[in-house]
Amino acid sequence: MRTFPLLLPVTGLVAGLTLAAGQAPAQDVGYPHDTVKLVTHSSSGGGTDVFLREMIKHLGEIIDADFVVENVTGGSGAKAMALLATSPADGSILYGTTPTFINTSILSDVEYTYEDMEPLVNVFLDPQIIYTRGDSPFESLAEVIEQAKADPGEQRWGVSTPGSLDRQVMEKMKALTGVDVIIATHEGGGDLLINVLNGTLDVGVGEIQELVGQIEAGEVKLLATYTENRLDAFPDVQTAREQGIDLVVDKFRGLAGPKGLPEDVIAAWEQAIPLLLESPEFKAYYQEGSLVPAFMNHEEYGEFVAKFAEEQKQFMAEYGITED
Repeated sequence: MRTFPLLLPVTGLVAGLTLAAGQAPAQDVGYPHDTVKLVTHSSSGGGTDVFLREMIKHLGEIIDADFVVENVTGGSGAKAMALLATSPADGSILYGTTPTFINTSILSDVEYTYEDMEPLVNVFLDPQIIYTRGDSPFESLAEVIEQAKADPGEQRWGVSTPGSLDRQVMEKMKALTGVDVIIATHEGGGDLLINVLNGTLDVGVGEIQELVGQIEAGEVKLLATYTENRLDAFPDVQTAREQGIDLVVDKFRGLAGPKGLPEDVIAAWEQAIPLLLESPEFKAYYQEGSLVPAFMNHEEYGEFVAKFAEEQKQFMAEYGITED
């Protein structure tokens, strides 16, 4: 089968993290603002919302500022991008980036796009998983596909926003397997999870960090991962490849701001994120959620986002999602 890589591999991006394991980060990163707003297009409980809210619990130990998270939903990220693009480029407001802000810019006729924003730093790669409710009859992704083929048009697969990477993943899985299913979009991962739990959806695609509580309570079970190898925290969950679907995906998570961010703001975040990733408390959070630390500085992240966007444009044109 053909492989469909939806994201560039990132290697060696955390090699520069030199703090000794367990060393607590120092409160010595100055910042030009007392309060910083971190905006997400995700609804409450969605992957980016969870990521940002967990991050700000520990940032105050590193950056001398207070942090708040604001959910600006609507337009599959368009409203959040418009807010950022028209805000002061002074570091007082930043945006939690995922592939959604690229895909929405490509797929939708929006006033402001990713090109009106400035990538700041990347923090994580976020493995994608397929899940269902705990009492579902499905025990694997292969069983989902088998049943979908037996009953065309009956299954409902859930994704977050229309422009999200997981929407693209599920559309590609439809194409690879030849099944006829309904793909339902939501405002974010939190809304999606609710509809999986109440049986409105047969399966959903998401991230471990959104589901930790439900997995531990037995309310949700994992059917497959879209990773090269099985996740260390869930060694019994097979990859999609192991179940006959040649699809591997990683989702990036970082920060961006309005264009023209000042050098002192850039320097502060380039110093703070490596410290944050070595914080024992924050490390416990991201290891539990199977997040992969993948720090990229301002220059690296800008190049990464530009290249990712070009590859997404080519991918969407090649498979008829957009016109050439």
